[in-house]
Parts: sequence; structure tokens; C-alpha cells
Amino acid sequence: MAENIHPIFDRLVSRSEREQRLEQRSKVIWFTGLSGSGKSTIAQHLERFLFEQGFFAQVLDGDNIRSGINNNLGFSEVDRQENIRRIAEVSRLYVQSGIISINSFISPTIAIRQMAKEIIGAEDFIEIYVNAPLEVCEKRDVKGLYKKARSGAIKGFTGIDAPYEAPENPALEIKTDEVGVEEAVKRVFNHILPHIKL
Repeated sequence: MAENIHPIFDRLVSRSEREQRLEQRSKVIWFTGLSGSGKSTIAQHLERFLFEQGFFAQVLDGDNIRSGINNNLGFSEVDRQENIRRIAEVSRLYVQSGIISINSFISPTIAIRQMAKEIIGAEDFIEIYVNAPLEVCEKRDVKGLYKKARSGAIKGFTGIDAPYEAPENPALEIKTDEVGVEEAVKRVFNHILPHIKL
């Protein structure tokens, strides 16, 4: 089957041409953290802030992706890996298109994030750890998922009966029990600006 596949990437408009048109450098901003840590909230506000600053960015969020392109996947270890693999492939396409991709996914293990980094390319992957203690995430429990996990209604829930492996060396760590959304977005923007400015 593979011998019948002939990608034409080399004949398309180049990434550098697209970046010149958009006046930015494309990167993947990968937010990782527990459910309820604040990933999606920061991602949404960062997207709006970048837009207002003249950048072209797109959020890829866990629930959005699982309701569409990955709606056939569950939460087994194999399905979680495939979920992240597909997201990483989409992100790589965004990068080639000159777009800044803002990704908000629990992506619970070091290995799964390393796989994403390898697909996207280490030079284009900016890992940001959105860190909030488990008890803070449980208090927020905006989706009611921790309550369901504690009652046994959800099995294999990250932070309860499935592990979360914190990044060992993230590009940036945001402690959302210590800083608000506005400050978090500012810190992320200040960190990524040298990487996305043409």
C-alpha cells in the first residue's frame, strides 16, 4: 500500500512563503496538565490575544477534537496514544501552513508528549505545563468529571486512577493556583513572542 502513496509536499507553496504572507513564524504551543488545571481557558484567551496582536493562531482542544476527527476513539491507553498522534499530525500540517497551533490536551505521559514532539519536530514544539494541584482541579471540576471518577462512573481518569506524568523540562510552567488568566496569558505570550515573531 505504502508504495502507492506519493506525497506532493515539495511541490506546494512552501512554509517560509506562507510565514512571510502571514508575517509570523509557525509553532505548536502544547499545553499539558490535569483536567481543570486551566489549559483550555488559557488557550482560548491566548488565541484571542494573539489575534488582537496581528498573529494568526488556531486552538486545538481536547473536547473539540474528540467530538469531530477523533470521535471514534475511547480512553484506553491505545486510543489515547492514537488521539495524540492524530492531533500531532494535524498540528504539523498547521505548522507547514504557517499557522500558530495552540494545543490544549491532558496528554498525560512523558512518552505520549515525546511522540507528539517527534511528529511535529522538536524545533516547532513549545511545551507549557499548566500546573494546578489535584485538589484545586477537583474543586473547580467544571465538567463534573472528578466527581464521576471518584464514584467509579468513569474508569481510567487521569489524576484519579490513571497517572499524570508532569513534564520534566517544560519550556514554561504556569501555576494556575497562583496566577490568574490574564497574567498566565501574558507570561505565555512573552515566552513565545521571540519564537513566533518573523
